[in-house]
Amino acid sequence: MSLPPEKASELKQIIHQQLLKMDVHGRIREVLAETIREELAPEHQQLSTEDLIRALRQRGIIDDVMKELKFVTDVNEMERTSAPKPSTHFVDREPPVLKKTNIDPTRRYLYLQVLGGKAFLEHLQEPEPLPGQICSTFTLCLHFRNQRFRSKPVPCACEPDFQDGFLLEIHKDSLGDGSKMVDATTMLSICDPVHMVLIKTDTFGETALVASYFLEWRSVLAAENGITNVAVELLGVGTESKVSVGVLNIRLEMYPPLNKTLSSEITSTQFTLERQKTAEKERLFLVYAKQWWREYLQIRPTHNARLVKIFAQDENGVNRPVCSFVRPLRAGRLLDTPRQAARFVSVLGHERAPVIGGGGGKQEQWCTLLAFLCRNKGDCEDHANLLCSLLLGFGLEAFVCVGTKAKGVPHTWVMTCGSDGTITFWESLTGHSRYIHRPINPDDPPLAEQPKPLYPYRTIGCIFSHEKFFGNCQPSDAVEVCVFDLHDESKWKPMSGEAIKSVCAPGATPSVPPFPPLCASTIDAAVTSNEMEVQLRILVSEHRKDLGLSTVWDDQLSYLLSQALAAYELERTTGVSAGNEEFQDAVRRAVPDGHTFKGFPIHFVHRNARRVFATCLRSPFCEEIICCRGDQVRLAVRVRVFAYPESACAVWIMFACKYRSVL
Repeated sequence: MSLPPEKASELKQIIHQQLLKMDVHGRIREVLAETIREELAPEHQQLSTEDLIRALRQRGIIDDVMKELKFVTDVNEMERTSAPKPSTHFVDREPPVLKKTNIDPTRRYLYLQVLGGKAFLEHLQEPEPLPGQICSTFTLCLHFRNQRFRSKPVPCACEPDFQDGFLLEIHKDSLGDGSKMVDATTMLSICDPVHMVLIKTDTFGETALVASYFLEWRSVLAAENGITNVAVELLGVGTESKVSVGVLNIRLEMYPPLNKTLSSEITSTQFTLERQKTAEKERLFLVYAKQWWREYLQIRPTHNARLVKIFAQDENGVNRPVCSFVRPLRAGRLLDTPRQAARFVSVLGHERAPVIGGGGGKQEQWCTLLAFLCRNKGDCEDHANLLCSLLLGFGLEAFVCVGTKAKGVPHTWVMTCGSDGTITFWESLTGHSRYIHRPINPDDPPLAEQPKPLYPYRTIGCIFSHEKFFGNCQPSDAVEVCVFDLHDESKWKPMSGEAIKSVCAPGATPSVPPFPPLCASTIDAAVTSNEMEVQLRILVSEHRKDLGLSTVWDDQLSYLLSQALAAYELERTTGVSAGNEEFQDAVRRAVPDGHTFKGFPIHFVHRNARRVFATCLRSPFCEEIICCRGDQVRLAVRVRVFAYPESACAVWIMFACKYRSVL
């Protein structure tokens, strides 16, 4: 097909711009020099065009250029079954699709642009990623007034190339003002900050929390033309909360532009008043908490050794009342039952806060909900706070329990109080572990039969929710003898509900961040299952080849394993086992007489096939299946990924084999 001269010229210009953008010319010069230096024999000093193209192709440079280019076709053409027309121009591959957003002209928006970063000194020596090489990336996550955003991943560098824009809606239908255009004075009273969380993802897919920052956006209300540029210094988390990790350049812009801006004196006065009001509320609560603690210690001197947790440090090292980490959270259509919520929380990864140095001490870090969800993993406190919030959202009376497990290890879990007085413990790290609490009466005669506790919890110091806090003041803090009659102040010393509400209620103080909504999963469970299964088949075949064994796969047997994996997940979610009879019958029919069947199911919460395979080989049962020797050996593997909100997933895998039994 021939192009008109003007189109051909336009095409050449776009290709030229793309090549310049990718610095293809510089990379070709590097390859040319390297090829002459390393690959040409001394007697051959003539380098043909074919040699150069072959060298470029071997290094993946031609593939990179083609990947960065994308044909644009008409949307209607894409929807037809016929082949699309050839395009006449190219666009950048990133972003793949430029989505159009419907902007309501009667609403106010804040357009937040991230225009790069600098001084990320930890990555000062980071080498430039080679073409096609997997590298560590930064991702910026934002939350503002029930809206969540995520940036494109950018390679970790001293000056990361963030170039993203987010349209944040400021005006919400509230207080009957849904039809009015919000003005600058009204926006000044909206004290919700923009919560920004920076996540680092390494080459193995492991995530780490780099920084958590609350951006005060209202300075734009006093800026000329409604536009201001801010350099945001990000501080580290946990033990590094006083250390700078880098600077983000941020541009804030109001849309539509303000007719009248405020003076900087008005905004600074408002900020000062808010800080003073917050400081006074926190001071009064601290005075009350100290008085409550003194009274608690006077009941019994041994109370000083109990785990009564009134304050906890968040990821920024800020001390906050523990009740502020819990709030009723509704999951919308993403979760249907409390048990499904428990399953979701359990598939989020468990990882203790990192500690620099030894000593075995535990670094305390109760993460804000956004940081926990964006990182997709956290400590037992983070899991318990989230599960308690979800159970409260489902209408249950739920509390977070602070105590110890075996060997005196500090632990948190969740408790629900039934309307009939039934006390149920929920282990947030496993999801399927629920225990009915039946207290032992120490005053019973020695021969009286006592309930045997099945739960792993040993002591309990306090329980709390979003509006209640109770300290355990029973003679013993052992869980098995505790009576959970929360109305009996001789057993549970309560805190004032008004005092808790003054600092922990939504909007009570700007230092208590609003809870973000849960996001639907972006994982295609079927596609991910297939990809992992293919990777595992390759790994098994290669492993057996190294052992001098051939590999024959039985697709039908692999398919039969699906029903077992579905039953395992159903049991983890509901506690009900179903479908086992059908699976056993199907296996009996698939395995001929005189043959032996072996199966090994295993569960993961990540999607890294190599890590899965390495873990499976450490199990003697699985290793026996993978390395099976015998007559007519047939292997099978089935992967089933179950997707949950926040792109969390439960991954069930079963390896199986059948072979003729030879005596």
